Amino acid sequence: MRRMSDVTIAIDDRPGLRRRTGSKARRSAGDARRRLKPAGWRKPALLILAAAGVSLVIGCPLWLVRSDAGQHLQDAVRNQVLALSARAGFKVEEVFVEGRSRTPRESMLASLGIHRGDPIFGIDLSVARRHVEEISWVKSATVERRLPNEVHVLITERAPVMLWQNQGRYYLVDREGQVVGDEIEEYADLPLTVGEGAPDHAGELMDLLKTEPALQARVKAAQWVGGRRWTLTLDHAPGGIEVMLPESDPQSAWHDLAKLDTEQSLLERQITVVDMRLPDRLVLRTTATGPSAVPPLVQGKKKPPPGKDA
Repeated sequence: MRRMSDVTIAIDDRPGLRRRTGSKARRSAGDARRRLKPAGWRKPALLILAAAGVSLVIGCPLWLVRSDAGQHLQDAVRNQVLALSARAGFKVEEVFVEGRSRTPRESMLASLGIHRGDPIFGIDLSVARRHVEEISWVKSATVERRLPNEVHVLITERAPVMLWQNQGRYYLVDREGQVVGDEIEEYADLPLTVGEGAPDHAGELMDLLKTEPALQARVKAAQWVGGRRWTLTLDHAPGGIEVMLPESDPQSAWHDLAKLDTEQSLLERQITVVDMRLPDRLVLRTTATGPSAVPPLVQGKKKPPPGKDA
């Protein structure tokens, strides 16, 4: 008696049928084997079924009843379909990150929350992107699946433009005013800023300074005064030269200072303070004498409304 588990059973071996002989019998056996042989369509079909099931459960949850029982059913079905998709090969094998230079690896992995072997359709890409962008060094991020088993992350990092001293500690700040970290060892040459709210005006300060590159290279510190204006410290004397810019139109004052230094070597004199807050005169404080007003140096400025500068 033949075993029923044999996949080569020929249809003429059943009782009550006349046994076929010759080439016809061989052809019949071959046909049966071809019909019963596991075909190559099974795995693709399983993949299609898994993908379709995941799309149905994840993308169209409204068919479920909005109740506790319905939610439990939805979760159970979703988990089963995700498990099926993972067995079909749709699971995380690699996570690639592009653009990472300063962002700590541990922070990136913790924010993504993705592990090898996780069902790739179970990843909420928008949530993963939002968590990555919460890292202080990350300015923007893109997270995408690359089927069947890869997750790609592209990040743009923030670039520090200044140091900010606050309550005895130092922080890195980008031009948008975002504090990106406190590991300042590699950024000791950046300008130092002081004052409450100074990071919020980082971009404005950098745009102002870069209009006069020669002067910008000499700026060592900037103080945001009264939430209204900047006082800059230039590297000349041991204690530096303080340049008190006006609240109104600081860019014009910055250009005037560059012109005076080019034409009259103003910053090479023995001075400690250049007060540019008044619209019609420049006040200098030298190391040998007290304050002196020098009206001819700055001309043609309009007088600002009373009480603007202090």
